Amino acid sequence: MASSLNSAASLRLFVSSSSSSSSAAARLSLRSTSLSFSSSLKSLAFSPLSRHKRGSAVSVSSTGGFSSVASPKCAASDPDQLKSAREDIKELLKSKFCHPILVRLGWHDAGTYNKNIEEWPRRGGANGSLRFEVELKHAANAGLVNALNLIQHIKDKYSGVTYADLFQLASATAIEEAGGPKIPMKYGRVDVSGPNECPEEGRLPAAGPPSPADHLREVFYRMGLNDKEIVALSGAHTLGRSRPDRSGWGKPETKYTKDGPGAPGGQSWTVQWLKFDNSYFKDIKAKRDEDLLVLPTDAVLFEDPSFKVYAEKYAEDQETFFKDYAEAHAKLSNLGAKFNPPEVGLKRKTSFLVIEVGSCVIIIQGHMLQLFSKSKTEKRKEKIKFNSSAFELKREKQKIGIVEEAFGGSPDEALPTNSWLSYFDISSCFLLSLSAVFETELI
Repeated sequence: MASSLNSAASLRLFVSSSSSSSSAAARLSLRSTSLSFSSSLKSLAFSPLSRHKRGSAVSVSSTGGFSSVASPKCAASDPDQLKSAREDIKELLKSKFCHPILVRLGWHDAGTYNKNIEEWPRRGGANGSLRFEVELKHAANAGLVNALNLIQHIKDKYSGVTYADLFQLASATAIEEAGGPKIPMKYGRVDVSGPNECPEEGRLPAAGPPSPADHLREVFYRMGLNDKEIVALSGAHTLGRSRPDRSGWGKPETKYTKDGPGAPGGQSWTVQWLKFDNSYFKDIKAKRDEDLLVLPTDAVLFEDPSFKVYAEKYAEDQETFFKDYAEAHAKLSNLGAKFNPPEVGLKRKTSFLVIEVGSCVIIIQGHMLQLFSKSKTEKRKEKIKFNSSAFELKREKQKIGIVEEAFGGSPDEALPTNSWLSYFDISSCFLLSLSAVFETELI
C-alpha cells in the first residue's frame, strides 16, 4: 500500500493530554510530502495501559518484549523494574524448572474474583493477597508457599513491582518459556495492604466435586468466564504434576516424574509435563496411559456436550488452542484487579484512539479514491485519442461525464484537487468530535 501512495499527503497524529479530567485533545495535520504508510501506522501503536497524566503503563508486546508509553512511570509498578524482573524469572525457570507452580501462583491469586461483588478488594482477584499466610493456608493453595519463596528474592530486588503484578508476570512468563503462546498482559495492579483484606476460603475450584461440570461452571461463571474459557484454561494442565500430599490426588510418582526435572515425584497429566502444547487434550481424550492423571474435572471436558465442542477442537488444532488460551489467561490475570491508572481511563483512551485511527483511514481512503478517479479518467482520455469515430468519442465522453460529474468534475475539466479531500476531512472532523463525546461519557 505504501508504494501506491507515493504522492499522497503525509499524515501525523498528535495526541495530547489535558490537565483537566474533562477531555484529551487530538489534532490531525496533513502535509503534501511523500508518505511511507506502513511507518506512519507504527506511530499509532499504544499500550493498553496508557498513562494520560502522571505516569505510564507497561505492556508485553506480541513478541514477548516490553514496551512503555512515552511518559514517566506507572504508579503501581515501575516499567524498568518489571522488565528486569521478567529476565530474572526466566533465569529462575531455567534453573528450577518451576513453570507449573508459578502458573498456579498467578491463577490462584486471580481466581478468587467474584463478579457479583463490586467493592475492591472484597471482590477478590489479582491483588497480591496470596502473599499472606492466612490465604496460603487455604486447602486449594497447598504448596504455593514454595512458589512464593522462589520469587521472594525477585520481589525484594525490585521493590517497585507490586506482588499482584509479579504473580501475574511470573505466570505468563512461565507459559511463554514453556513453549506456549505470548500472553497479551498489562500491568499496574495495586496490592492489598494486609491479611484482613484476603478473600474467604472456598472460591477456588476443587479437583473431584460430585458434579464436575456444574462445579466448574459455578466457580468460573462467578468470575465472569464462559465455557470456552473454562476449557481453554484447563489446557494449562499440560504443565505440571499433582502430588497426593498436597491435593490428595495422583500417584506419589510415575515413570514420567520419578527423575524430575526439579523435585521428583507426583503424577503428571502429560508425558512432557514441562512443555506447553495441546497434548493435555489428546491424552485426556485417549485415556490410554495409566501413568497419566485424569481428574473428574478433566474427564468432564469430553463428556459435557458444551465443553466437548472446545476440547475436541483443541485436541485437533493447537493453533486455535494457543489463541484461545492466551486470551483467556490474559482475562483471568486482570480479574478483580485495581489498576493505577484506573481501568475507566484505559477504556477512554482506547475508544479515543480507535476512533482517531478510523478517521485517519477515512482520509487516506479519500486520497486513494481521488488518485483512482484521476487514473481512470486519464486512461479513458488516452483511449479516445486513438479512436477517430465521432460516435465513439461522444459515447466515451458521456461515460467519463457520468463518473466525474458525480464527484464535482466534468469530462473536459480535471476533477478539482481538493473535492474528495474536503469531503473526507469533514468526515474525520465529525469522528474526532465524536471521540470527544466518547471521552466525556467514559470519564
